[in-house]
Amino acid sequence: MANKFIDDGTLVLNELSDYLDTSADENTTVIDQVPMKDIINDLSLLDLLENGGLEGERLQKFTHDYLNLTTKLHHPQCLAHQISAPHSNGAYAAMIDGLTNNETSIYEMGPATTTIEYIMINWMLEKIGWTPSPLPGSVEAETMTEYAGGVMTHGGSLANLTAMLAARSAKFPNLWRDGTPGNMVILVPEQSHYSLKRTAGIMGLGERNCIALPADQDGRVLPSEIPAMLETLKDENKQVLAIVGNACGTAAGLYDPLKEMGEICQKHDIWFHVDAAHGAGAIICDELRYLVEGIELADSVIWDAHKMFRTPALCATILVKDHRHINSAFSQDASYMFHEKDQPGVDLALRTLECTKSALGVKMFMTVAAMGEQKLADYISGRTKLTQDAAEYINSLNDFECGVTPETNIICFRIDGDDQRQLDIRKKLLNKGDFYITTTKYKNRWWLRRVFISTASELRHFKKLIDEIREINKSL
Repeated sequence: MANKFIDDGTLVLNELSDYLDTSADENTTVIDQVPMKDIINDLSLLDLLENGGLEGERLQKFTHDYLNLTTKLHHPQCLAHQISAPHSNGAYAAMIDGLTNNETSIYEMGPATTTIEYIMINWMLEKIGWTPSPLPGSVEAETMTEYAGGVMTHGGSLANLTAMLAARSAKFPNLWRDGTPGNMVILVPEQSHYSLKRTAGIMGLGERNCIALPADQDGRVLPSEIPAMLETLKDENKQVLAIVGNACGTAAGLYDPLKEMGEICQKHDIWFHVDAAHGAGAIICDELRYLVEGIELADSVIWDAHKMFRTPALCATILVKDHRHINSAFSQDASYMFHEKDQPGVDLALRTLECTKSALGVKMFMTVAAMGEQKLADYISGRTKLTQDAAEYINSLNDFECGVTPETNIICFRIDGDDQRQLDIRKKLLNKGDFYITTTKYKNRWWLRRVFISTASELRHFKKLIDEIREINKSL
């Protein structure tokens, strides 16, 4: 069995190594959206399901053909979405997790992975400026009552939902018995992630009760106008469940004024939640830390390692200043899992909607442990600096404009012309496949949107993109 594992594993690793080399070649395509029916045939999916035999040379061929059909996130001209080109150590962690299949809901099912997740949560808590959780079984665990906590989840959307459930439990401790009041609202930035509206729907509040906060012309929240908004909502008999701040927003990558927002929430006794899914990297960068000034005032923060922390997806975390709030976010009765027992660790299932949960902390740990904090911070600040250089370049051109000065690795830009022209240009780029970018609605207009996340991307690749956009524009 071991020899077979090594033989097949070597075949797969060789194909992956070739894939990394191919992805680094800027003369290859980034994306090729082959029709699903062709992929089914090319990979012999139905035949393999019926007859098996995915091993040896056939496994090698399948891996080779599959990799040829993927979108190459490591490619220097992959400039589209906020998902990492993962570090190889993170990929090894995913393989280790896949083989061992230890999960982190209850300690006995995965002592090592649960411990590592616990350590990574404490690492993030300390970076925010909160008191980390004491080690289970320690003297501190017996005496401390006020400390932070958290749990890793499969994605930021689930983390946002968990944060709002923790906020609801803090405000209405008897809700599992009495139900949710019908007059709750959540106040969110106009550039908030769509998962917050989904959260409002899932919680039964309704999307219309996920209300946009006042914002400046660039979309940043205006704290000075929040008190008046709160008074209006009070007159309407609305209860504010939480106020959300972006760190950073999805469309343009801007940070809200967290300190001012946090102080308002403290004054009015309102839960303050910071969505730092993409922009948490500023927390560990000395030169970018000013962007998240005041984040320690939050009651909850979400942090996605699969974005700017070079960790394979999915790997998100919900962190709370008071551990008791996440411990009471859910109610459960499962005697086969939760009962009196010897407990040298901690059961994380009490903190999450998920029951079975993979080794998310191991993926983040092995990535950070390979790079070290300083190299990781250098990567994050370097991608941000590269984006700001790209914005300076755009501003030097007569036929392009930049939507706003970038604060992270996201830039919105457009060529002269109407909204439809921007959409048509992206369609042409996708069809050609040598560049991969997105579009977004920002300031009531459509923009081309680029994210510097691959370690291979340089300013020259962006300039090459601009040249290609000009050529496409001539043909429209």
